[in-house]
Amino acid sequence: MRKLVLFVATGAGSGYSPIAPGTVGSGVGLLLYLPLAGLGGATYVAVVGGIAVLGVWAAGRAERLFGQHDDGRITIDEVAGMLLSLAFLPCRLDVMVVAFLLFRVFDITKPPPARAAESLPGGLGVMTDDLVAGLYANVVGQLLWRVVLPGGLG
Repeated sequence: MRKLVLFVATGAGSGYSPIAPGTVGSGVGLLLYLPLAGLGGATYVAVVGGIAVLGVWAAGRAERLFGQHDDGRITIDEVAGMLLSLAFLPCRLDVMVVAFLLFRVFDITKPPPARAAESLPGGLGVMTDDLVAGLYANVVGQLLWRVVLPGGLG
């Protein structure tokens, strides 16, 4: 069970990256998006929700193994947040790049209530701030692709 917890919590091992594990974990989310992008909207959201619930469980247990809250090796939160940032957006390279950049900005800056969400206990606190960042990135992405740049960058 320990190996499963660590595999999930570290975003398939991305949390062990010596450089920018959160960014690498976001990249794992981006790669995971590719096979999931063809799912219908409700199915996609259900899968992302399932990953988030699994992440709460794994992150909470990994915190105990690592001995600290929101240890940098825990990157399942970035995986789930990145996936949420792409919900209901077209599967296109320009969209994915912009969503990735937006998610990283919101994840790093943690605008309210993301910063406060970090203080929630256990895996819930680990996951929630990144899900809020993913939601913010998604809202900005939706505005960009539906209002500001209909049709995208090309």
